[in-house]
Amino acid sequence: MPLRCDEIPKLPGLGAIRLRGGSAAAKNPVRWPYVAENRSFKSWVKGGELVFVTGISRHRSPENLAECLYEGKECAISGLVVLTGDAYIGHLPNTLCKLADDLAIPLFEQPYSLPMVDVSETVGRAIVWSEQAAGYRLDADTLAGSADLLDAWIACRGNQRAMAQTLGCHRNTVRNRMNQLSHTLPGGTDPADHFKTRLMAHLLLQP
Repeated sequence: MPLRCDEIPKLPGLGAIRLRGGSAAAKNPVRWPYVAENRSFKSWVKGGELVFVTGISRHRSPENLAECLYEGKECAISGLVVLTGDAYIGHLPNTLCKLADDLAIPLFEQPYSLPMVDVSETVGRAIVWSEQAAGYRLDADTLAGSADLLDAWIACRGNQRAMAQTLGCHRNTVRNRMNQLSHTLPGGTDPADHFKTRLMAHLLLQP
């Protein structure tokens, strides 16, 4: 099953990204992330992209951000993510969020403090996993036994002490279960990457 827009804030480390408008189209599938540096991006997308607008290399006025939404609708992008902060784009105007609702195109707000390299890597990994998920029926069965652990990780943002309280067990039990889950993937040597992959699979394989 494809990665969908409303799953983006649920991916590991991306909880600071918020859906601000266009919720009616929040199930749009995401084909790939694309960072738009030019004023117009329609010549550089094929449809289905999650387009990121940073404002770093080009000033983005509220009017231009509205143009991005209109252009995104015309090009059938999956959604638009606007990076906000004091340095470039201060905030998303309510009128822009309303326009996203009217056009039925998901509009997200991402703080500049969230590194773009981490976001693009996480989204890219999730897309690749989602494309392979159909071949992981046995893997999904394995994940089913750890659904409570993964749900607790999401709810507690990885805080093992809080996870233990949520699950009603000792923190060592949480640590051992996470280690077991991390080491069940073949190949590779980084348990943290393994756990991240399992967490993505849990999110993407949910009905």
